[in-house]
Amino acid sequence: MDRYEPLRRRTIALVGLMGVGKSSVGRRLASTLGLPFRDADTEVENAAGRSITEIFAALGEPAFRDGERRVIARLLEGPPHVLATGGGAFMSPETRQLIKDRAISIWLKTDLEVLARRIGRKDSRPLLIGKDPLDVLRQQAEVRYPAYAEADITVETGDTAHHVTVSEVIRALSNHLGVPEE
Repeated sequence: MDRYEPLRRRTIALVGLMGVGKSSVGRRLASTLGLPFRDADTEVENAAGRSITEIFAALGEPAFRDGERRVIARLLEGPPHVLATGGGAFMSPETRQLIKDRAISIWLKTDLEVLARRIGRKDSRPLLIGKDPLDVLRQQAEVRYPAYAEADITVETGDTAHHVTVSEVIRALSNHLGVPEE
């Protein structure tokens, strides 16, 4: 048995604010563990046949969140994988319960100033259009951190390279599952 086999038995769902690295870290984590990677945002876009920005503009955030919940439920019915959730997905009590029942949730937590720097470089996030990224993040942290705190594991990531975060996630996951590290 390879050392990662016990970590591959359940889906690993990454939660946290936008820009924390759920997709980037998730891809590397999946590769390291030998699991498939799924990005909930990409899966929602594929299911809807349009971008998240277009979904928000045409249907609003409640319709997006409903579609997101259905997509995550479908993904969690499949075999174990690494799932990067959208920043607001874990806010839905129904989605949070689905993740608790069918996956191990990991909150990737990073300093808000670091996140603001990262997301300030992109203009494709619907919740940021015409707004100061740090202000948006502060508001989101206030509302979302209590829900994120319900995750099975919290990993403080800091402003480090993704491979460092992946190592921290694997260490925390191993500790959570009682798997001895080499």
